[in-house]
Amino acid sequence: MAVNGKHITVLGAGSWGTALARHLAVNGSTVRLWGRRLEQIEEINAFRENKRYLPGVILPGAMLVTTDLEQALEGASAVVFSVPSHTFRTVLRQALPFIKAETLIVNTAKGIEENSNLRLSEVFAAEAGPARLEHYAVLSGPSHAEEVAREMPTAIVAASTSPHTAVLAQDIFMQQNLRVYTNPDIIGVELGGALKNVIALGTGIADGLLGSDNARAALMTRGLAEITRLGIVMQANPLTFAGLTGLGDLIVTCISRHSRNRRAGIAIGQGKTLQQALDKVNMVVEGVRTTRAAHNLAAALGIEMPITEQMYQVLFHNLSPQAAMKNLMARGKTREVEEVALAHIKWQSQQGIEL
Repeated sequence: MAVNGKHITVLGAGSWGTALARHLAVNGSTVRLWGRRLEQIEEINAFRENKRYLPGVILPGAMLVTTDLEQALEGASAVVFSVPSHTFRTVLRQALPFIKAETLIVNTAKGIEENSNLRLSEVFAAEAGPARLEHYAVLSGPSHAEEVAREMPTAIVAASTSPHTAVLAQDIFMQQNLRVYTNPDIIGVELGGALKNVIALGTGIADGLLGSDNARAALMTRGLAEITRLGIVMQANPLTFAGLTGLGDLIVTCISRHSRNRRAGIAIGQGKTLQQALDKVNMVVEGVRTTRAAHNLAAALGIEMPITEQMYQVLFHNLSPQAAMKNLMARGKTREVEEVALAHIKWQSQQGIEL
């Protein structure tokens, strides 16, 4: 597999898809951007600007923007999926007939499929066949579209079970202001990118309710601990969660003004209902669906995830943010570092690494 001529198609004309399409185009690739809403695509073509999702960022004039999926995918040597996680399976099914088997696939969505509780690489394998995972990569890390589009220094990760595929994705995206690392731990990268949204919702709620730096730090740190616990049981490398796609993405999503999950959480903490919070953000808030999926995974695998559990109760069972905070603070005594260390030892044993 090679990416000849860098003819790249980006599926999804939201903020991230638009930012990545611009990034690729200004750095020499021939890019086609696909979106499903005709009104939006016509506006982008008329003004060379995605006014709803990425206002103020002008797109290259040569970049094709279309609602025609077959036209967008014709001759593509790489396809970037930048659609919300809950639409990934649907768009993938529609796109696969127009994608050659050896084409590089890069997925940027951060979520877990809600009804199946599958990671998105598992969804891809189910739809395209396990053999095509060799050509599949995940692009993830602390990378708000607004900053990438304005060429602010950013570092992210390309993860794949195939080292060759990871390097191909790295080569496509890595430019002066976007540094790309590779990682073979696709499980950990996917889980880190998805589950940090749950914790960001929680820190947002705490910000809206209390405005406390201490509470935010506690939720972020203990949130990373429960993400790591789940990840280890799901065969992820625990060290991944200390990197860009774990800690890095968690930090930026929990503190940034650009973070949809944090903004939705703040609104809930200030007394808004979930629907009112979503209406206020007016864009996809991945953490809501991911909270349900993470809750289900934790229950099925017997993993203690207290922050995720309280978030689930707040979002779906009308528990007040005040009560959720009290529940977390009233938990029984426990240790901090030992549980993570023991989990790491367990992972090493599973991998056959001598202790």
